Amino acid sequence: MTKLARDDILDPEAYAAGRAAHRRAARAVKRHRRVDVGPFVSFYFENRETMWHQVHEMLHIERGGEEQVADELDAYNPLIPEGRDLRCTMMIEIDDERRRAAVLRELGWIDGTVVLHAGGHAIRAEPLRETERNTPDGKTSSVHFLVFRFDDAAAAAFRDPGARASLDIGHENYGHGASIAGETREALAADLA
Repeated sequence: MTKLARDDILDPEAYAAGRAAHRRAARAVKRHRRVDVGPFVSFYFENRETMWHQVHEMLHIERGGEEQVADELDAYNPLIPEGRDLRCTMMIEIDDERRRAAVLRELGWIDGTVVLHAGGHAIRAEPLRETERNTPDGKTSSVHFLVFRFDDAAAAAFRDPGARASLDIGHENYGHGASIAGETREALAADLA
């Protein structure tokens, strides 16, 4: 997938005029790009369309003008897959602030325990950015940006609907997994050119 360029970004007024339609289109794309693992961890697999929408939403909400465009492209382009990988935002979603803070203290380095299985292949998640998402005392962030890098055989297995695919978290305090199937599997397999 090609990265977003300045020419891909609509004039703020043009985006605002079509915002409702853009948001509906984004929801339709995102519906098949989410995998929930366990009671409160969700993976939002990104692509060029989801990032196009995210950049426009940030520009619309923050209204930073032309100066903000380059910053948003720099922030969100790294989440666009490059043909042999899947990229996602992993979110630990707990509404209650006190409970969330307590749980995050129990899940240090959870991002290092995430594995995508496709057939007999195990693709370990890597942090997308070098930003430290875990503190020395064992607290993790509620948001992580991850990449799964496939070799040819693993990509072929993931694209094969007959091969089982799953997303698994092996953290000692959060051991959960979820199958990746149906329309979600098809949408993600399309990212593996």
